[in-house]
Amino acid sequence: MTPKKKRRLIVLVLVMLGLGTATALVLTAFQDNLVFFYSPSDLKEHPPGARGIRVGGLVALGSVQRPSDGLTVQFTVTDLQTSVPVRYTGLLPDLFREGQGVVAEGRLRPDGVFEAREVLAKHDEKYMPPTVADALKRAGQQHATSTLVR
Repeated sequence: MTPKKKRRLIVLVLVMLGLGTATALVLTAFQDNLVFFYSPSDLKEHPPGARGIRVGGLVALGSVQRPSDGLTVQFTVTDLQTSVPVRYTGLLPDLFREGQGVVAEGRLRPDGVFEAREVLAKHDEKYMPPTVADALKRAGQQHATSTLVR
């Protein structure tokens, strides 16, 4: 092998090694930021483990409890078949209330309580996130007061 060909081969190997490393770093960063959506029924059937997830559904009527610290809220999210207790510490959106659509992002604790780090409420009575609407349709029901829009 001539020195010129040997140099080209070394450069090619180094470029391929650099591209492989960059690809691995990008995929690792992407996987760390990936968040999956679950309905309460999906969550019961296939617990996700320790990764961050989103749970969506309706806030069950009569389920909102506000302990005395003023920031912690406990409520139940339901897809009209299964319910998941949720605990959130922070300020809730102005539109948060019982019977309305909600998406909570966080982690499922070993005791079955969903510890939310963010809670999102639908912005008016004509909109529901498509993933929540699909979960409710799979459950065989639609929220009586909402018109689902895609």
